[in-house]
Amino acid sequence: MVKAIIIDDEKHCSDNLQWQLQQYCQEVEIVSVCKNAEQRSSAINIQQPQLVFLDVEMPGMTGFEMLEKLPAISFDIIFTTAFDQYAIRAIRFGTLDYLVKPVDKDELRAAVDKVVKHTSSESLKQLTALLTHIRKSNDLSFQKIALPTIHGYELVPLNNIIYCESKSNYTDIHLNNGQQILVSRTLKDIEELLNMHPFFRLHNSYLVNLQYAVRYTRGEGGFLVLNNDITVPVSRNKKEELLKLITHLSA
Repeated sequence: MVKAIIIDDEKHCSDNLQWQLQQYCQEVEIVSVCKNAEQRSSAINIQQPQLVFLDVEMPGMTGFEMLEKLPAISFDIIFTTAFDQYAIRAIRFGTLDYLVKPVDKDELRAAVDKVVKHTSSESLKQLTALLTHIRKSNDLSFQKIALPTIHGYELVPLNNIIYCESKSNYTDIHLNNGQQILVSRTLKDIEELLNMHPFFRLHNSYLVNLQYAVRYTRGEGGFLVLNNDITVPVSRNKKEELLKLITHLSA
């Protein structure tokens, strides 16, 4: 049997995961279900699990932050997340496994099989790479992006970018000092360059730095107001994902 712990602040999610494990992964024994920082630290110390199902987005302390605080990690991890953007891209970097909520039974079975085949040293190397990558990605104050202009390349600190606006095959980069830089890249290209940072494509024409978001105004898709008093439209198909992200940021 594989001793496992579920860490998730949403009871219906942990209940559903526990039920699916009982049905489809009977070699996994759930020895504890935790929903807050105190419970999870205590459970890991006491139970010494071989596997932890860890929710990425939790109020107070994210799953990544929890791992950073542990003195040692001697267990495998399967991340769970309701979002399919920043967290998943980070997890993929470390080639670790993750499950998107609501959890699919076939994906759960495949993730458990993959963990069972891992050696502990492989998992630890992957996790170390993941946490290092996240630390670097979150340190925006020292990071710059090279923007191709007609004169060459302009190096711009990432946290100076408020939003990016599509101009056909070009992109207009709006900075917090009022400057605009027209670059010879599509908005899709810029989105890919910034995909590990808190930028969100909320419209075909706009990619915004969520650090500058001030408020959301309801509507068909709605509008996001940035702290330079610019109002950016939100497309209908991006509305739900945006609301989840900004709710998480304020948690």
